[in-house]
Amino acid sequence: MPGGALPARRRPVDGRPVTTLSERPAVQARRLSATVRAYVALTKPRLVELLLVTTVPAMMLAAGGWPSWRLLLATLLGGSLAAGASNTINCWYDRDIDRLMHRTRNRPLPTGVLGAGSALAFGLVLACASLAVLWSETTPLATALAAAAIVAYSVLYTMVLKRRTRHNTVFGGLPGATPVLIGWAAVTGSLAWPAVVFFGIVFCWQMPHFWALAMRFRDDYARAAVPMLSVVADPVEVGRQSLAWAYGTLAVSVVLAPVTAGLGWVYTVPAVALGAWFVREAHQWLARLRGGRDERPMRLFHVSITYMTLLSIAIIVDVLV
Repeated sequence: MPGGALPARRRPVDGRPVTTLSERPAVQARRLSATVRAYVALTKPRLVELLLVTTVPAMMLAAGGWPSWRLLLATLLGGSLAAGASNTINCWYDRDIDRLMHRTRNRPLPTGVLGAGSALAFGLVLACASLAVLWSETTPLATALAAAAIVAYSVLYTMVLKRRTRHNTVFGGLPGATPVLIGWAAVTGSLAWPAVVFFGIVFCWQMPHFWALAMRFRDDYARAAVPMLSVVADPVEVGRQSLAWAYGTLAVSVVLAPVTAGLGWVYTVPAVALGAWFVREAHQWLARLRGGRDERPMRLFHVSITYMTLLSIAIIVDVLV
């Protein structure tokens, strides 16, 4: 080069100086990594993980022990893909209101990291992949339940009910509890009362779990005109209903042992203790709401996660011993 001048440098969109040759692969790698992270974020992996916590104990109850590793991994993979598909389509449809809420405005679609068409295509591919895995490795009933859950969450809840009724969370709880049924059906090819009761536990548990979160972000939901219970009802009413469903969770959890052969005190004692703890936290939240003090709804939210995790562990331990 004339006069020994250094190669020209340019600044890409991320603001870092890049030579056109030596650093271009690094920039492309960073962009690829950011794109992959954005697609993963659409699936809401933390929510997927929470849903799958109940799949393993359901399969163990159905098998009366540890199921085959191939069946277990295939069911978890298929369930993860199904949940990820539902969440991705939810993000695609809700991209307009996600821009209005502080909690969701940094998701890939509101920020423009991904396009709407790409997100929808990704969700549909995940849905097809989940059903293909479940169909080839589990049972037709498990596949049908997964398909029903995807449609129920993506269409019935997200597109039809979420923005129209205060009871949206109750309807959304149905597909949210379906992993229990999928896990049971993957092992047996049918359903039975233990699966129905376990489904009932997860269904009831979701109400105080989500309403606590919705109370924390009620201003967001109000800004987006989503009629969550925390938006349309008095805070004390939200607390009352959360407490009622917490009691329901405890009651249904106690019923699981009598209807499940081989499930005994190793499960029952922790179930009663954990349920009493869950109810106590709901009582305390309601008392704070009635007193007009700090609501601290996220305390109940985090307790609910710990409750379901420990209850699932109690089932696994009881089945194994």
